[in-house]
Amino acid sequence: MGAQLRVYKRRIKSVTATKKITKAMEMIAASRIVKAQRQVTASTPYATELTRAVTAVATGSNTKHPLTTEVESPVRAAVLLITSDRGLAGGYSSNAIKAAERLTERLRSEGKEVDTYIVGRKGVAYYGFREREVAESWTGFTDSPTYADAKKVAGPLIESVQRETAEGGVDELHIVFTEFVSMLTQTPVQNRLLPLSLDASAAEEEDSAAKHEILPLFDFEPSAEDVLDALLPRYVESRIYNALLQAAASKHAATRRAMKSATDNAGDLIKSLSRLANAARQAEITQEISEIVGGASALADATAGSEK
Repeated sequence: MGAQLRVYKRRIKSVTATKKITKAMEMIAASRIVKAQRQVTASTPYATELTRAVTAVATGSNTKHPLTTEVESPVRAAVLLITSDRGLAGGYSSNAIKAAERLTERLRSEGKEVDTYIVGRKGVAYYGFREREVAESWTGFTDSPTYADAKKVAGPLIESVQRETAEGGVDELHIVFTEFVSMLTQTPVQNRLLPLSLDASAAEEEDSAAKHEILPLFDFEPSAEDVLDALLPRYVESRIYNALLQAAASKHAATRRAMKSATDNAGDLIKSLSRLANAARQAEITQEISEIVGGASALADATAGSEK
């Protein structure tokens, strides 16, 4: 019984130490979520207005440009997958990877070749373990991305869009990331960045007209094509930056939720082990009392026999 009690005590000590670690990680993730939320809130209006500006240029001119013109028969597409550099975030990275897998299968079923670009060690490890080809990857900044990181990621993608498909270029650019909805909800989404879809923008314009809002008119100087050339990198960079921030906030929220669950489970395990330890200690005490009583009874019987 004594050996079993020592085993329970060692396990309680180990689980208690683990609980302290998971609780600290939960608090760190909770503090980082606030900063990530502020960055998402600050960057979203810029990305939205830039998208509206690009849409206005596209709808206000007849210029054919890779940013707004769809290819009749696209043959190659690029998919940017955003995952995490670290684990301990539940199914955060795996859900994004599954969304990218579904998108890749759909694009290939449409007869398109797919070039995969990955952000985050988890995605790189997943594709590397399965020996799948990756066009380019970036790691080391998923927890706290900056605009410079977004520019670094956007550079090769913009170059591939501007090249001809015969030279290794792509006709479409898609992005897969985890959208931060709330502290409890983070949803993997897949968006097409290029060419820009004008359907949603047209719907917004109809809503504005219904509200009797005056839509802006633009004059392009020197030309609409030059304006689109200037807006192309800014548009891609801003959308990727916003996606990186959304993914970072989602990752911190997933980490907080996973660590809270781990802390709660550690607390339940400590309670269970404490009950088992108490039972073992009680059994040990009962055994000792039984041995003492038995020894005293045997001694009394021996004494009584000698007196006779």
